[in-house]
Amino acid sequence: NHTRISEFILVGFKSHPGSQLLLSVLFSTMYIVTVVGNLCMILIIRMDSSLHTPMYFFLENLSTLDICYSSVITPRATLAFLLGRRNISYNGCASQMFFFSLFGTTEAFFLAVMAYDRFTAVCNPLLYQVIMSRRLCVLMVMGSYLSGCINCTIQTGFTFSLSFCGRREINHFFCEVAAVIHASCSDTLVNELVMLAVCGSIIVGTALVVFISYGYIIITIIQMPSAESRHKAFSTCSSHMVTICLFFGTVFFMYAQPGAASSPSKSSTISVFYTVVIPMLNPFIYTLRNTEVKGSLKKQLQR
Repeated sequence: NHTRISEFILVGFKSHPGSQLLLSVLFSTMYIVTVVGNLCMILIIRMDSSLHTPMYFFLENLSTLDICYSSVITPRATLAFLLGRRNISYNGCASQMFFFSLFGTTEAFFLAVMAYDRFTAVCNPLLYQVIMSRRLCVLMVMGSYLSGCINCTIQTGFTFSLSFCGRREINHFFCEVAAVIHASCSDTLVNELVMLAVCGSIIVGTALVVFISYGYIIITIIQMPSAESRHKAFSTCSSHMVTICLFFGTVFFMYAQPGAASSPSKSSTISVFYTVVIPMLNPFIYTLRNTEVKGSLKKQLQR
């Protein structure tokens, strides 16, 4: 029977009611912290004219992206844990996958763009303002979203061209690409290869930009004459380095290796990190490890 089904059932993290209540409280708390933390970052950057630089322009856009990214997944998952309603419509699942892929891919490109920004600031400080013009910054942000659109269109289109007959269960807490592919009754080899090729090329490509940029940054910092200069240069990059390690570490494990789609049950816990935890941590990482943001926050609180 290859009749198109009308809805799926998300079965990730399914356990006894006590655990479901704990998960709902945990997810809702993290989501509130994510939204409040990122909104605070946006307000701090917009209210302080000294932070109207390319670096903070990208950081403001990253905070906006993190709110959208988390909002696609966390509220629905929280309600599912709390109310036990794990059904999601066919179109709702496709929409969730589309926006999850859009924002996730865009974040990877954002981190690469921010690495290039730090490379320019540290390695070409005299030309920084000329190279990182407002026009280039806007084009980089638009290019990141365009890349996200291309990937999410490919992933969603290929996945929902499969047949789903009889089996409605998705072994995940949201409509993640590999988990939905695993629920299909079609031959999924082509889809798995497409996912590996597209996601792998995006992850490896953006990671290469990051590693090459930071390779030059580290060499430049080592060659600086004074310890104060080295400390200042490193402090402007350390927050971004922490975010990169968290994001690319979990995403690479999920999508840039063979067999990612064959064991979706193992991915739910890891997925929590890049869909819920990392968007929540980013504002704290950039606040606690950034003297300019801390100074601006202190001034705003004093006012």
